[in-house]
Amino acid sequence: MKLVTVAGPPSSGKTSVVLRVAESLVAEGLRIGIIKFDCLSSEDEHRYARAGLPVKTGLAGGLCPDHFFIANIEQGLQWGIRSGFDLLISESAGLCNRCSPHIDEVLAVCVVDNLSGMHTPRKIGPMLKTADVAVITKGDIVSQAEREVFAFRVRQVNPKAAVLPVNGLTGQGSLLLQRHIKGARPFGTLEGKRLRFSMPAALCSYCLGETRIGPDCQIGNIKTMDFS
Repeated sequence: MKLVTVAGPPSSGKTSVVLRVAESLVAEGLRIGIIKFDCLSSEDEHRYARAGLPVKTGLAGGLCPDHFFIANIEQGLQWGIRSGFDLLISESAGLCNRCSPHIDEVLAVCVVDNLSGMHTPRKIGPMLKTADVAVITKGDIVSQAEREVFAFRVRQVNPKAAVLPVNGLTGQGSLLLQRHIKGARPFGTLEGKRLRFSMPAALCSYCLGETRIGPDCQIGNIKTMDFS
């Protein structure tokens, strides 16, 4: 079964892009399943269900959603294999811009939108920098000059990625993305595979539930700023 990871900032249009691609691939006869990883809540499972796509939703709660993702993706892959899917798409939202769910050899797609600001590509980090495909959405509500500058900034961050403008509402531009997804590699297991980028090396008292402020409450991996 083929596996694709789709990640991007919240509200960048990930679900709309996945739906537009999936409806075309399903029409070609592919059986597609979705795993949605989010933090506290998600309504996207209803959109996938209305489209007739089997979906599992995982909420990270108090954990980083990308840490939650990597602890569950192997079991998700096995669910997809047992269900007889040809393609499994994992959708997750990067929130801290420091993590990335992308895995070596697994096709990695990052979705960013033209409305997020010209400096956003530099802020997103490994989620964009290590992706194979960068999808840019919401190009229909900015000028041609803004679209070109934003795409240039994306290419500066990740020169190796295929940069594809896609309209998540109409599906315009999704044909090239479909070709990339159809070329994704099949997997029977992810055991032994590696993430493309390490998760944050931070373990401090606040990671463990501390809420008080003060040096006596700070233990573990602490990084401070120079205000002199």
